[in-house]
Amino acid sequence: MLRSILAALLLVPTTLFADTISHAMGETDVPDDPQRVVVLTNEGTEAVLAIGVTPVGASQSWLGDPWYPHITDAMGDAMNVGKESAINLELVAALEPDLILANKQRHEDIYPQLSAIAPTVVSERLRGDWRRNFELYASALGRDEEGTAALSAFEDNVAALAEKLGDITDEKVSVIRFLPTQIRIYQLDSFSGFILGAVGFDRPDIQNVDEFAIRTGKESIPDMDGDRIFHFTWDTGDGEGVAARDDAMSDPLWQSLSAVKAGRVHEVSDPIWNTAGGIIAANLMLEDIARIYGLE
Repeated sequence: MLRSILAALLLVPTTLFADTISHAMGETDVPDDPQRVVVLTNEGTEAVLAIGVTPVGASQSWLGDPWYPHITDAMGDAMNVGKESAINLELVAALEPDLILANKQRHEDIYPQLSAIAPTVVSERLRGDWRRNFELYASALGRDEEGTAALSAFEDNVAALAEKLGDITDEKVSVIRFLPTQIRIYQLDSFSGFILGAVGFDRPDIQNVDEFAIRTGKESIPDMDGDRIFHFTWDTGDGEGVAARDDAMSDPLWQSLSAVKAGRVHEVSDPIWNTAGGIIAANLMLEDIARIYGLE
């Protein structure tokens, strides 16, 4: 009898589960106070860092070696497990995580493998308002209080900046991204669009739409105008993005834009204004806006 009891006890999992989390791929029992967290999106990495968790593994920053400069110091010894769209499952498994944070838009196809490695919580989408994902990640980590505090601090920063800007937010601000093969005109359901909207900025009519972006080329330069233009460039180091930007900005159509003639064109960081996509970048974007408008 004693032997059978001991054998049964050996079969009982030692992990203590704190809660059942509903997410984009179903429900998952998550561990109490997970210590080995792997995060598979850039915005997810910013979320866990902001609530005091250093992941043991994370997806590589879209630009950086392997992390964006603004999070490098905070990442410590975290292992790069591949880009969001090309996760190395063997590396994830080797880290022996007790929780994985993923995204349906990126990882739906590999969810069965991820959930076989460790409890996996999956956010729904990647677009403008990152707060829903942030709250999901905080709950999965059992850090709702820290998550609430971080969001409250962000909202306080937004309110303080909006108050300082006052009527300046009546400007119709245009957001443009230069890539090697296209130009994007960003709309409301983008990272920068969400932040600008939260602060209260107006947008040109073509951008004042609850969509992500218009993918176009130099022929649409007249549609890129506004009272002020913010632009950023996707360039992986080969110079192609920068060359495309310079080509567009030397075009007579660009030179004819009212914002260009008025000297109200500002180059900003692609990671901060777009690709990082999380709460740390959001606060840094607010700092950029304050600097550009002389409110530091």
